[in-house]
Parts: sequence; C-alpha cells; structure tokens
Amino acid sequence: MKFRVLKTEITISYLIICTASICIIAGIFDSFLYCLFAIIIHETGHIILMCIFGYAPEKIKISLFEISISDRKRQERSFILNFLIIFFGPFANFICFILFYLLYLIGNDYFLYFAAANFSVGLFNILPVMSLDGGQLLYLILSRFFSDTVSQRIVNVITFIIIFPLATFGFILLFNSKYNFSLLIVCIYLVFSLICRNNKYF
Repeated sequence: MKFRVLKTEITISYLIICTASICIIAGIFDSFLYCLFAIIIHETGHIILMCIFGYAPEKIKISLFEISISDRKRQERSFILNFLIIFFGPFANFICFILFYLLYLIGNDYFLYFAAANFSVGLFNILPVMSLDGGQLLYLILSRFFSDTVSQRIVNVITFIIIFPLATFGFILLFNSKYNFSLLIVCIYLVFSLICRNNKYF
C-alpha cells in the first residue's frame, strides 16, 4: 500500500494488516495497538527533527518490525545534527511516557498501558545494537575517534554480546507465558540484519 504526503512517499506493508487481524482473533489487539502507537511516536520524533533541520525524508516504509526512513543526506549533516535526529526518537517516547504516566497518576488507569509501551520502545531503542538508535549513536561517537571499519566492528561485537542475553530472556519469556515469542522474533531480526547488513551505518 503506497501513498504520498507532500514530498514523502509512504509504503505500508500488508503484513501489518494481517498481523492486526491475527491479534484481533487472538484477543491481543489492544497490546498490538499500544506498541504500534509508541513506534509511531518514536519515528515521528525522528521525522519532526529532520523536517525542522530541512531534511524531510524521501520515503518511509512501514513494515512489521520497523519503520524505515530513507535519508540520503545524512552524510551532508554535521555530527550534532545526526546525533539529535537519532536521539529524538527515544526522547519522544520518554516524554510521552512521562505525560501518560502523569495522566495515569491523576486517576485514569487506561493511560498506564500507553506509558508502559512508550517506555519499553524508548528503552529498547537506546540499546547499543546495530539497526537500533543506540547502535547508530554509538557508531557516530566511535567514528569521531576511529575509522569507519573499526567503529563498525566494535558495534557488531557489542551487538552480539547484547543479543545473546536478550535471546535467553526471550526463551524464558516464551517458556513462562507459553505464547509470547515477540522478543525472540526481534532477536532473530537483529541477527539477520547484522549478518545481511540490511541496515547501513552512517
């Protein structure tokens, strides 16, 4: 499914629609909606800052595991601009977490789920793992002191070190819940991205 907003082409994978349908049948559509809302907030944070700095994205592809923003001008920007654009994704989640949690404390339990989803998405994305914002930020910092090759290798090693305990926790979560395999799928995706180099560094 493709459509255009101003100069940005947006593509939505039909797999998301299928997943939403499965979640409705399984009775977990609310959880899917909370996570999707937090992810949209996260990516909107990136896009807002890109537009503020005059670098509106050319394409946005929304798939099951990520929202890919086409940004061919990242090499033209300074270190601080790239750092702020990447950082503003998790930052937007943490801001929303605080706002929704305050609304929850006022007396509306419904906002607790939105707060938890934003906190989880923000915290997950700051992990120093390739294809996540934390890995991109780490690479940006390392590339100021080392060559691109050395910086990539360091992030790759840290990625494998972090993915192993994540996968272990994913197995424990699946064993205890009998159905929650979401973390395992994310770990598989991260490993696949690292091996196939689908996600590029700056």
